[in-house]
Amino acid sequence: MRHFFSVNQLDEVEIMEILRMAEQLQQKQCAIEQQRFAANLFFEPSTRTKMSFLVAERKLGMEVLDFHQETSSTQKGESLYDTAKTFQAIGANLLVIRHPADDWFHELKDQLSIPIINAGAGKEEHPTQCMLDLLTIYQEFQQFNGINVVISGDILHSRVAKSNAQTLKRLGANVYLSTVDGCKDETLDFPYITMDEAVEICDVLMLLRIQHERHQEVAIDQSSYLRKFGLTKERERNMNPSAILLHPAPINRGVEIDSDLVECERSRIFKQMNNGVYIRMAIITKLLRAWGISYEANTQKREKVVING
Repeated sequence: MRHFFSVNQLDEVEIMEILRMAEQLQQKQCAIEQQRFAANLFFEPSTRTKMSFLVAERKLGMEVLDFHQETSSTQKGESLYDTAKTFQAIGANLLVIRHPADDWFHELKDQLSIPIINAGAGKEEHPTQCMLDLLTIYQEFQQFNGINVVISGDILHSRVAKSNAQTLKRLGANVYLSTVDGCKDETLDFPYITMDEAVEICDVLMLLRIQHERHQEVAIDQSSYLRKFGLTKERERNMNPSAILLHPAPINRGVEIDSDLVECERSRIFKQMNNGVYIRMAIITKLLRAWGISYEANTQKREKVVING
């Protein structure tokens, strides 16, 4: 694996290897022996993804190069390609990029001599979020085969929905979608069901916010969305006792989910965030190995591990 642009580039064995590596990293400290630099190039707002990459990189002992779009040369017309090449030229060993274009990585994949991680591509891909969701589900059920997963919310504009739906199906899960008119993605070949149906059949209910910043023609009435389409406390009571709640966040409390349910017993929302650090550590480690930049092998609990450069 030279870059990490999509979960589709991984087979099932590779997916499970990354999940297991992430679990191992939760139990130990790691350090890269030689000085390495990571650059997080975020061209869209982010809290969880950007900060968890930052924590992951620092846990691995990497130096993080500062980048803020609003004060960068992109304000003078510099392209993504030239920004990426600049960071490579000044010594970055790894680029983590989020960009509003759906296919930005196609421009870079054969042009740079350092690994790149896709931290979000427009409406199409969010592979590291998918991987941390997989880890959270696997930790709960120890399998994917036969698990009923419902993804509910703004399906049309969600890169999370696209990455998760296809991968979960490939791993044997039964995937269903639930949304309002105008937010369906007809390119996704999965059945659409109502939220009332969803809560009765799901083992995993993955809620998504309405992405108003991406809507151009469809208007969503937030005042009635929860009652008609969201997870109310009444609907939550109809869920199976073992069913769990996921949400990639940011959460619009009182819109797609009743605020009291965000931290209820079945919620794994903040566990997802924690898992995100270790999934991203695992992906970074796998890429650095592939490029011969570092090697990490010891998995002893709480033992500090030196990653030889």
